Amino acid sequence: MSAETRQAGTPSKYDRLIAAAKAVPPVPTIVVHPCDETSLHGVVDSAAAGIIRPVLVGPEAKIRSTASRFGLDISGFEIVDAAHSEEAAAKGVELIHAAKGEMLMKGSLHTDELMRSVTAKVGGLRTDRRISHVFVMDVPAYAETLFVTDAAINIFPDLDAKRDIIQNAIDLYTQAGFGRLPRVAILSAVETVTSKIPSTIEAAALCKMADRGQITGGMLDGPLAFDNAIDVEAARIKGIKSEVAGRAQILLVPDLEAGNMLAKNLAYFAKADGAGIVLGARVPVVLTSRADSARARMASCAVAGLYAHARRQHAPTVAA
Repeated sequence: MSAETRQAGTPSKYDRLIAAAKAVPPVPTIVVHPCDETSLHGVVDSAAAGIIRPVLVGPEAKIRSTASRFGLDISGFEIVDAAHSEEAAAKGVELIHAAKGEMLMKGSLHTDELMRSVTAKVGGLRTDRRISHVFVMDVPAYAETLFVTDAAINIFPDLDAKRDIIQNAIDLYTQAGFGRLPRVAILSAVETVTSKIPSTIEAAALCKMADRGQITGGMLDGPLAFDNAIDVEAARIKGIKSEVAGRAQILLVPDLEAGNMLAKNLAYFAKADGAGIVLGARVPVVLTSRADSARARMASCAVAGLYAHARRQHAPTVAA
């Protein structure tokens, strides 16, 4: 259930997030192929809220036609013409290299098309950090804003990839203003280490990597089953004593399949909204879905905008 269909007057955790993003300067944003009503509406709403300053990249005639058909005012937006979605993705990445934008936003093209340009070995936006995805979820029944990672990019991440996935999520949490020292639960089917379930061994290794300073800025515990990661009573019954158990703020899933099912379960059964952002590239990438509510779309821009603003404050220039 989207934010619009919740009971009237129920506050969203996204309200604070969006208010914080409005309080900083709008972030120059390259929007790739916003050629349908849903994606273009999200851009217009976020720009009107003062969160982004968009540059639209795609077939100019089609973008203008879509805006006219749905009554969307894009008169103040720069448009860079591109013949089709693949060219739009390539031009969007080029504009990032040319310092025309501090974040990238997906329009109505397929995620794979955009990410091919982002992850290209030549001319892409790769860094020495593994690229990963975070769902920033507003779950009405849970006190914390919940990060679920990675449910969209890395299919079967190995130990080194999981290290980067965790570090990306911690950096987002702390730099976008959610708080300090986030509690990271490394999920598996059980909370004990067993050779029969490889993800439990990796969870234990990741915790030791944090102890050795290979992962910084957060508190890790794992393996944890989902119930004792997010429910204090479940953790107590299992005899688990840690700062993380029952109060997790970041959930690292074993693989993409588990993460995707978890995020969708939270969305459809727990009535959560999920903002999506890709990390580990030269700039944050906003990934939205056609099923996203208007509030979730704006929250995705808000998260990425706050992160981009923090990165600008700490590193005003981007190395070539």
